[in-house]
Amino acid sequence: MANNPAIEEVPKRGEWPVDPQDDIPVSKDRIWIDGCFDFTHHGHAGAMLQARRLGKELLVGVHSDEDILDNKGPTVMTLAERGSVSAVDACRWSTNSIPHAPYVTSLPWISHYGCHYVVHGDDITSDSGGEDCYRFVKAAQRFLVVKRTPGISTTDLVGRMLLCTKNHFIKSLTRTLSGDDGPGSQEERSSAAKDMSQRIRDYASDETGLQPGPLVLSYAETGPAREASVGTQDAGSYTTIVDGKLPKPGQRIIYVDGGFDLFSSGHIEFLRQVAKAEEALAHKNGWYDDTPARKERLAAGHGDYGPAYVVAGIHDDEVINYWKGVNYPIMNIFERGLCVLQCRYIHSVIFSAPFTPSRSYLTNLPFGAPHAVYHGPTTFMPLTYDPYVAAKDLGIYQEIGNHDFQNVNAGEIVQRILRSRQMYEERQKKKGEKAAGEEAVKRREHMEKEAAALEKERATNR
Repeated sequence: MANNPAIEEVPKRGEWPVDPQDDIPVSKDRIWIDGCFDFTHHGHAGAMLQARRLGKELLVGVHSDEDILDNKGPTVMTLAERGSVSAVDACRWSTNSIPHAPYVTSLPWISHYGCHYVVHGDDITSDSGGEDCYRFVKAAQRFLVVKRTPGISTTDLVGRMLLCTKNHFIKSLTRTLSGDDGPGSQEERSSAAKDMSQRIRDYASDETGLQPGPLVLSYAETGPAREASVGTQDAGSYTTIVDGKLPKPGQRIIYVDGGFDLFSSGHIEFLRQVAKAEEALAHKNGWYDDTPARKERLAAGHGDYGPAYVVAGIHDDEVINYWKGVNYPIMNIFERGLCVLQCRYIHSVIFSAPFTPSRSYLTNLPFGAPHAVYHGPTTFMPLTYDPYVAAKDLGIYQEIGNHDFQNVNAGEIVQRILRSRQMYEERQKKKGEKAAGEEAVKRREHMEKEAAALEKERATNR
């Protein structure tokens, strides 16, 4: 694609990256948003949510690796990891993704796909020449501004990795949401709690962004959430954070859990494969056949619905750091929870889920015992025992096999950053962020070695 948007060639029929190949009528109900979406975080999702609320369809343009390198700097994730294969398409509010969208937003492109308005946050985005990337759509009065999500950006997350900070950790999400925990005065904590609670409610919305979606719970157990709780934890108790949609008649309850740190293509592909496995089973069992059960579902007036209700348990920061060390998780439990909440493959989230889902925990879930507990091909979290013994004993344990993104996890993303540290530090400086320097990088390398040594010691003492 030409770097100069003034001489950009508009694709011909058959050359557009995604159908339709013919122009479609422009509608104000069809919204365009575009960006890099590099290791997609809840800030990206927040922009998509606000954009989706402005119309009835949301098309998401995703820039190519080459265009981003030319205009902004190196990406952490590839186009496949960022865009149509993974992160953007997994967002509940995205109707479709458009890979290779121009870095400088193009009127012919948005008009071809039938979008009247382009939406972007209230920050300024410039091309390699220092000009506004949205100058053409602004001149055409087809530009709308939404609020940028505070406290989170790709730059912020890269800074945490390079500087090895831990001040983003949350000790207790429930106490933080009540204003009892966190930095600052009581007034500041109460204000932060109110904002966080509202954001969880916003992200727990359906595909329109306007109606209730996932049910959000918080779990509390009497014992520690680490190795000591193996097979001994009780049923625990639940607090409802956001009322959402409950399982519908006939749906299988599916449980997955994890840290979901830097919610990436590895997590997303695992969840997509879970949904795919359940769909295959449903077809085999006649879920979509013209049976009395399907007629009853349709007669209920809610339309047909999928065969699975997927519940995602998310572990506390303390638990992840206990096992992984250094300053993992890079995202705290609130941030990770928002990332999971926006994913179209999830129907409910349980914050502070136990690291080891015991028999009592599984059989006393608010929805009833799950029909299956799925786990993926991850080796990122070093373990000295099998946390899924109870699920295996209950005969409900299922594994998702190898997939293209199985090695994309928080550790891999951090290593990509470290390998290209000089380029990322230059990007940090341009944004006015503090650079890590050699000392900080050496400290991170030392901490990673200490974590590896601890992992080896645990394995030896098994």
